[in-house]
Amino acid sequence: MEEQWTDPEWLASAVAWIDDRLAAAARRRTGEPDQGHVRPWATVLRVPTETGSVWFKANAPELRHEAMVTLLLSRRVPDRVPPLIADDPDRGWMLMADGGRRLRELVAEERDLSRWDDVVEGAADIARAMEPDVDELLAAGVPDARLATLPDRYAALVAMDGMEGRFRDAVPRVREMAEELATYGVTETLQHDDLHDGQVFVRDDRQLILDWGDAVISHPFFTLSVTLEGVVAWGLDDMENAVDIEPLIDRYLRRYEPDRPELRDAFPLALRLGWACRAVNSTTLEDPESTRTRLRMFLDGKA
Repeated sequence: MEEQWTDPEWLASAVAWIDDRLAAAARRRTGEPDQGHVRPWATVLRVPTETGSVWFKANAPELRHEAMVTLLLSRRVPDRVPPLIADDPDRGWMLMADGGRRLRELVAEERDLSRWDDVVEGAADIARAMEPDVDELLAAGVPDARLATLPDRYAALVAMDGMEGRFRDAVPRVREMAEELATYGVTETLQHDDLHDGQVFVRDDRQLILDWGDAVISHPFFTLSVTLEGVVAWGLDDMENAVDIEPLIDRYLRRYEPDRPELRDAFPLALRLGWACRAVNSTTLEDPESTRTRLRMFLDGKA
């Protein structure tokens, strides 16, 4: 796909679409778009306008459902995502207002992790808000990684060449864990599945969650595997277990279902199984070593 993204004819059609959608929004492009992000799975263009930059994103066919995800998020939780200016779900195209500065750089400057409080709350808000849209999201192509399907998808993954035997030996464990987690009766919904500090932007002191290309329909607690164990726990100086993540788990649950204290007991199980979900969801467009790292996080709690 990278060759298509840089093809002059394709770029001309994308810019024509951008101009048309900007005109419909009473905005005007003031310069040439900057194609600063080109990957096999997507490309992003920064587009200057008279009222500031806007961002165009196009996805490969495997991820074109992100446009529909973004559209539904803009309706359900407009305070948690950048404003959507235009979308084309059939092509996987979207045009969004500027999201502000990346959380990664802000945290490094401020030497403060407190913005994660609101991000975790936002993940919970989104999970609850998107519950009514599960069928529509699945129909649009969002991957199904619900507890009923995850064990079979995990088994298919670890049957591939190059996988360690212990990953294959864990198939029964995945089934048991999925069955146990299901007993808590938490509604499965949209979850980001790659929510790290490069996917959160800050504008007007609001933390906005972007980049839903890896989103799946699954257990909502899974999203915190990457967020908490993969990012926040490492603190400001990239040291393992530098930060106690328990208060953030409690904060998430207060926004999710504060009247069910027993859900706190589900989190150790969900954090482990969330890595299995992340591994299953990352094999098509990423390198095999990333998948093996996530499988080690599932089995060992460390990479």
